[in-house]
Amino acid sequence: MTEIVKDDGTRELFNPEKLRSSLKRAGASRAAQEEIISHIHNELTDGMTTGRIYRHAFTLLRKTSRPTAARYSMRRAILDLGPSGFPFETFVGEIFKARGYSVLNDQMIQGACVEHEVDLVAQKPFDSAQGKESECIVAEIKFHNSLSIKSDVQVALYVRARFLDLEQGRKAPNNTFCMDRGMLITNTKFTHQAIRYGSCAGLSMVGWNYPQEGNLHDLIEETKMHPITALTSLTRREKNLLLERRIVLSKSLLEKHDSLTAIGILSSKAEAVLTEASALSQSSI
Repeated sequence: MTEIVKDDGTRELFNPEKLRSSLKRAGASRAAQEEIISHIHNELTDGMTTGRIYRHAFTLLRKTSRPTAARYSMRRAILDLGPSGFPFETFVGEIFKARGYSVLNDQMIQGACVEHEVDLVAQKPFDSAQGKESECIVAEIKFHNSLSIKSDVQVALYVRARFLDLEQGRKAPNNTFCMDRGMLITNTKFTHQAIRYGSCAGLSMVGWNYPQEGNLHDLIEETKMHPITALTSLTRREKNLLLERRIVLSKSLLEKHDSLTAIGILSSKAEAVLTEASALSQSSI
């Protein structure tokens, strides 16, 4: 069996079922799955990286279905929101808004001991029709610009300590901010120790593939909040220019057509970009 090299440098045996699962989750047809797996088998060499396998699969998908290729590239598209992390915080806020929360970013909140800069406060009012209680989430958002970087137990410990201080601060008579629970959100993965600690300490954690249900990947597909960086018809330079204009979501282009013209994209290409953005926002798996 052939070994491949993962993003973190470790090696494992190539498992075509993992590739098939990723392709299927992106919405690739059965025929496309088989074609890509066959292609990868023919190209496979010992020590081939997962990044190279991804590029092969992405190129083939892009020829047949841009929305499918965009969904397949989502994990790496999130990385392209960097390096500052600010667009990712905005992106996460948009996901919460799509789920019925009002959102505030970069809030200064007084804890029992010190003041804290909080990345996101998401509040959902009481819904009598649905019988759902109100909820207020305070979130720490950790953006990593490499798939090999994971949020470890030190990050989880640090974030939990901040939340404990905020929870104590809520008891002060003049402190009116809301906080039903704290949440740690990252665009990559958590280490096993971080997950073990979070589960034990009651720290809500959301990563690319954690928890099993309700992870970042799930939330993106549920809300159809796709980053501008997922669009396959835009160059990296064009994506960066749009991010500089604070356009983070691909669907935003459907409301701001002039943004494409403003960065120098000709009408013929703009039409293709808008077609892809529309297909991506409407497609379902």
